[in-house]
Amino acid sequence: MEFVLLAVVIVAVIAIFQGVRTVPQGHIWTVERFGRFTRTLEPGLNLIIPVIDRVGRRISIQEIVLDIPEQAVITKDNAAVLVDGIVYYRVMDVVKAAYQVANLGAALEALAMTNLRSVIGSMTFDETLSKREEISHQLMAVLDAATDPWGVKVTRVELRKVEPPQNLIEAMNMQMTAERRRRAVVMEADGKREAQVLEARGRMEAAEMDAQARERLARAEALAVEVVAKAAEGAGGAALGYFVADKYMAALKGLASSPNTKTMIVPIEAAGMAGAIGQVMATLSVVGAPGAAPPAVPGSVPTVGPFGPR
Repeated sequence: MEFVLLAVVIVAVIAIFQGVRTVPQGHIWTVERFGRFTRTLEPGLNLIIPVIDRVGRRISIQEIVLDIPEQAVITKDNAAVLVDGIVYYRVMDVVKAAYQVANLGAALEALAMTNLRSVIGSMTFDETLSKREEISHQLMAVLDAATDPWGVKVTRVELRKVEPPQNLIEAMNMQMTAERRRRAVVMEADGKREAQVLEARGRMEAAEMDAQARERLARAEALAVEVVAKAAEGAGGAALGYFVADKYMAALKGLASSPNTKTMIVPIEAAGMAGAIGQVMATLSVVGAPGAAPPAVPGSVPTVGPFGPR
């Protein structure tokens, strides 16, 4: 009798241990009764019927990281590249993830590798290198739609490496070097052209300003001649002679006062000099007395002025 009671106690303890299940946080377990799914066990302490019920699949509902193995992919322009990546997914429906696919991780890995070859195969090599984000979005959309019957949500896909072969890398380096040299030559040529344009523009502006200065000088000289002509209307030739003699004497004064002049040779006779001075004095007297005839200077000798001999 004691043996029977001991056996019953042992069986009860074993049944209790088999009927009590503690599910960790972040996981959901399925319960199968005689091999058929009946319900799920949430995180925490749960009870099942021993012998009749058993735990079926232990599914993690946390976000899972799946590595896409490295593989060689041929691009649209027949360039071979080595590509690998990472897929982030989460189980949204435990029942589908447990019973709609046999091995969720292996199935998702194979699906990611196949679609990665398909997406990159539709792009050129340059697009593969420059459009990683677009490749990730396309791959995520395809995987999310394909894994929806499995109760899985693909949250993100990242390409870790897109590596071309060594000979292609060397060709890319040569192309980049040539492009930089071309840009340097173009920039140097543009700088020289701009400098030449600015120099020519400066010469043109200087020529225009010089022409304007000459034009203004000519207008000033013409105005001066006009003023002299109007002033000489009353005195006639005597006034003109006065101006000529005045300029003549100013020129001699400038020659004599030059610091570099040691000896000045004047190719003119003394009588001619005296006659010129007398003519100036006579002109002054004429200008001072309007209407009187200019007196003749006796013994005057013609002098040579800016307008020829007189």
